Amino acid sequence: MKTGKLIAWVGLLVMTAGLANGFINGDFWVDGGKLLENPWGVMSLVDLYVGFSLFSMWIAFREKYLIGKVVWILAMMVLGFFAGALYILYAFYTSKEDWLTFFLGHRRVTV
Repeated sequence: MKTGKLIAWVGLLVMTAGLANGFINGDFWVDGGKLLENPWGVMSLVDLYVGFSLFSMWIAFREKYLIGKVVWILAMMVLGFFAGALYILYAFYTSKEDWLTFFLGHRRVTV
């Protein structure tokens, strides 16, 4: 679990730095427009949103309440893997050091 938490924290910090750089040094609309003009830019977005959708399936499976599912999935679609890194950290810290709880959330059945 410690390694997973470390990787998630590093990912969150790298995503934070990358987003800050983009917002400080770039123009979201101009740069995004250039991305959409490039076939590989479009393919990168398709790849990204397929990943977001697959990750969101795990969130929907793991979360107990509809509001939690909706909030986390919307965050995933808007903030990308920044929200994904936050969710992973949330899952780690609420799993009580148990891998099955980490992966299954409320669906974890204790015996």
